[in-house]
Amino acid sequence: MIDGHTHLLGLIGWPVAHSLSPAMHNAAFEALGLNWRYVPLPTPPGQVAAAVQGLAALGFRGANVTVPHKQAVIPALDAVAPDAQALGAINTLVVERGPALDQDLDLDLDLDLDRGQPAVVRGHNTDAAGFVGALRDGGFDPGEKKAVVVGAGGAARAVVFGLLQAHAREIVVLNRTGERAEALVADMRQHAPDDVHLCSSALTPQSLVESARTADLLVNATVVGMWPHAAGTIWPTDIPIPAHLTVFDLVYAPLETRLLQQARAAGAHTLDGLGMLVRQGALAFEMWTGIPVPPDVLVRMDRVCRRLSGGSG
Repeated sequence: MIDGHTHLLGLIGWPVAHSLSPAMHNAAFEALGLNWRYVPLPTPPGQVAAAVQGLAALGFRGANVTVPHKQAVIPALDAVAPDAQALGAINTLVVERGPALDQDLDLDLDLDLDRGQPAVVRGHNTDAAGFVGALRDGGFDPGEKKAVVVGAGGAARAVVFGLLQAHAREIVVLNRTGERAEALVADMRQHAPDDVHLCSSALTPQSLVESARTADLLVNATVVGMWPHAAGTIWPTDIPIPAHLTVFDLVYAPLETRLLQQARAAGAHTLDGLGMLVRQGALAFEMWTGIPVPPDVLVRMDRVCRRLSGGSG
């Protein structure tokens, strides 16, 4: 029940009606007995600065930010964390206020007093860490491994950054427009240790198959295969995917993408995009509440998302 002690969070984006995040986070709050609520905040283009100001004015504890505002929100913020600076995008906002910053956010906090404190809105990005967490949840440790990443947009950038942070040995970025892949790699080199091999190429069936032949991990960080074009796949339909690969498709609508079907048919290990959604959400949850998500609650978050996506759980 929402009352005068309820801590509020939201999702800034356009559109947001389809998002799984409100159900996922509210399931976690319910499981932990926390008087917090997460609501969608549909924000048209051009209104993101007003939305951020509204968060602070209305006493929100924070928010997630999704498309198309992940970059546009940056000028409206008081501070940007190093992870978000490296990625050039924001997916999590934390509203920090006065003396309450150093206190546990318990249910007895006087919210009227707290909301009157000056607010600082800080931007973070949990995508890279969420990706790596989902990999490890799925039984794959990227340390000292070779990864092939298809795509050169914001999702691919988070994947490459996460793999670098997790000490991958080699990362190959492939993109239909080779210049974009090259630009991504050039920008990520500043975050790469000297002993990591980071390279790029234009995406062709030949470059993908050849790169994956000696890889440990293949990541689809594009929208290929996403509804309503679910028949699409990045992998050639006439060539089996190497069985030794772990194949991670960031797409989760549908959960069972054509790429994952190909990978399973070849005997490869597969991971779908919901794992990353849940893991990045759990990291944001901890930033807002100060409470790490327990394993059983993480499972509950995942099950809620899979049920709403039409999957098992």
